[in-house]
Amino acid sequence: MSEAPRAPDTRLRARDRTTKDGPCYAALDLGTNNCRLLIATPAASGFRVVEAYSRIVRLGEGLSQTGRLSEAAMDRALAALSVSAEKVRRRRVVKLRAVATQACRSAANGEAFIARVAKETGLDLQVITPQEEARLSVAGCLGLLDHEAQAALVVDVGGGSTEMSWVDLSGQPETDRIPPIKAWLSIPIGVVTLAERYPEGAMATESWFRAMVDTVKAEISAFKRADPLRPIFEADAAHLIGTSGAITSLAGMHLGLERYDRSQVDGIWMTRAQCDGAAQMLLSLTAAQRAQQPCIGPDRADLVLAGAAILQAVQELWPCSRVRVADRGLREGVLMSLMSDKGGRRRRRRGPRRRRSGARSKVEA
Repeated sequence: MSEAPRAPDTRLRARDRTTKDGPCYAALDLGTNNCRLLIATPAASGFRVVEAYSRIVRLGEGLSQTGRLSEAAMDRALAALSVSAEKVRRRRVVKLRAVATQACRSAANGEAFIARVAKETGLDLQVITPQEEARLSVAGCLGLLDHEAQAALVVDVGGGSTEMSWVDLSGQPETDRIPPIKAWLSIPIGVVTLAERYPEGAMATESWFRAMVDTVKAEISAFKRADPLRPIFEADAAHLIGTSGAITSLAGMHLGLERYDRSQVDGIWMTRAQCDGAAQMLLSLTAAQRAQQPCIGPDRADLVLAGAAILQAVQELWPCSRVRVADRGLREGVLMSLMSDKGGRRRRRRGPRRRRSGARSKVEA
């Protein structure tokens, strides 16, 4: 199969807030581990990034044990959200959508935190369902789908959950529309929750890593709605798309980068053997040694192997010889939705507001 065309150009290009390229749109994603903001202007090939901001806030730290967001975690997230809100105002964003995922979905004090965010930053965070999270992740990865394949499995590994979407590509021409999603699954396991369930000892071991893989497989294996697509995977006529900081870190390790470079990572193909090899390389390092790796750093040193375990679990249950690495996902999907007519009718906003709508999405199991 030939390599799929590259995705829309989303390289960072510094621009003045009065850019002549058109109005600015913004997508903000507050996850269990990260706070990410993307501001962009429409372009013929999709959009062009004006500014990006990302901070590891670990909002879900300790959530699996207490069921609540801790004060320290909320303070970290609020600091990042305040920076994001200022960037949105400075860029004079005409349409903004700010979404929150698993940590705010599951925390007993998630509603109260959303209200606090609105009061202190003016951002109206919307807690989206796992189903919408999966759909938006697929939308953000459209340009990485290989339409010579018959199917693809998009795996979005978050901090508190993992979303899997089985996409039917058979007979589907390449367009800017999302191909049929035949099945989707959200499991309440992400890199933060898995790492907290299996704390690392003095040295990572094969048995410790295997226990994480088996835990994830147990969550996924009971799901049968995607089974009609199994013959396609068994014939190696499908491919995976992996989107997460952990997976891009694996790719950076595989490439031997001296510093993380999105332009070299986003969209590359890795074989199953290369994914396994990168995981084995990480297993040979201590947490301190992983922290020194330029594509991992101290913030992900204790999480990257949990991400590798989730990816391996998926590969063992839904084997593919090819994995495409995505340094994109939910935020890009939100932006594409905002820039479409449908997105514009659904939500029109000029920057953060100083009040809250009060709406919260119902979580779909």
